[in-house]
Amino acid sequence: MRVTAFTRYSRQAASTRQRLLQYLPRLREAGIEVEHHALLDDEYVKSLATGQAYPKARVAAAYFDRLRQLIGSRDSDIIWIYVELLPYLPAFIEKMAISGKAVIYDMDDAFFHRYDDSPNSLVRGLFGGKHGDLLSHAAACTCGNDYLRDYAARFCPNSIVVPTVVDTDIYRPVDSKPARQVVIGWIGSPTTWPNVRPLLPLLKEICARGEACVRAVGAGAAANADGFPGLELLEWSEATEVAEVQRMDIGIMPLIDTPFERGKSGYKLIQYMACGLPAVASPVGVNRTIVSDGINGFLATAEDQWRQALRKLIADPDLRRRMGERGRELVKTAYSLDSQAPRLIEVLYNAAGG
Repeated sequence: MRVTAFTRYSRQAASTRQRLLQYLPRLREAGIEVEHHALLDDEYVKSLATGQAYPKARVAAAYFDRLRQLIGSRDSDIIWIYVELLPYLPAFIEKMAISGKAVIYDMDDAFFHRYDDSPNSLVRGLFGGKHGDLLSHAAACTCGNDYLRDYAARFCPNSIVVPTVVDTDIYRPVDSKPARQVVIGWIGSPTTWPNVRPLLPLLKEICARGEACVRAVGAGAAANADGFPGLELLEWSEATEVAEVQRMDIGIMPLIDTPFERGKSGYKLIQYMACGLPAVASPVGVNRTIVSDGINGFLATAEDQWRQALRKLIADPDLRRRMGERGRELVKTAYSLDSQAPRLIEVLYNAAGG
């Protein structure tokens, strides 16, 4: 079977690596050949982290390239699309470009809220119904969590949850860690760093008391203004990503409770737990499913709850170990490449007519 996959970003983006690229060897073994096209290149993704402007002419050129790639995909059995083909262009253009093809959409964030919940009335009016219009013509939609599935199923009955996963042969606990100060860790991107800011006063307090240090990976240049003694800001790279998570002792995932954040797929939590870390997270969206409070981590809303959870984990290495082991078990069962690859293969073959 031949599949042409269209993603928004290149390999630099976690969504592309985790929702598509890591599956390719498994798909190939199942007789599925995938040709991949990214709309925006690595330089665009890097510009999001550095704050540097990305040339608008290159964005326009990328849109024209995508139309050319669509013409070249006519021989494919399935068109596999991450979210949408052409952001901020009307649905009818995309539908014309893929007319007559079996189409599968994939989403791991509530991108539809960028349109229907936009503060710009023109955006809401022009694009508020775009994703529903696209999904109504899809053979299937794979969704990172229940929130996204419930939305997609309103338009595409064949919408199922395929969570964002990691390869547990790569993401794994380290045998031992050197004696040192406890590390509270966060990994993400400049777009998700604002969720951490309300927690910074507490983290600063914990660092000032010498209870732990805080390591943030991938927060981007804008986070430099948030710095304080005990906060280490590190650049993200694919080569060091797993090692940086393994260097942590506690993983955190605070979320501001907004419609868009409720659609998050909990990838940070899965990374932490796969490496044997306990997690502390806001009870927003899928976080409530991944974190079993008091079992593999803690759910915390108010600052006092965060303080209590973090201090309990900082003070008790055995508790960190036990919770980390339970988190690792959960990831292997439900959030691993091994557990989800067969399900994705089945979706693709069914969409192609068996």
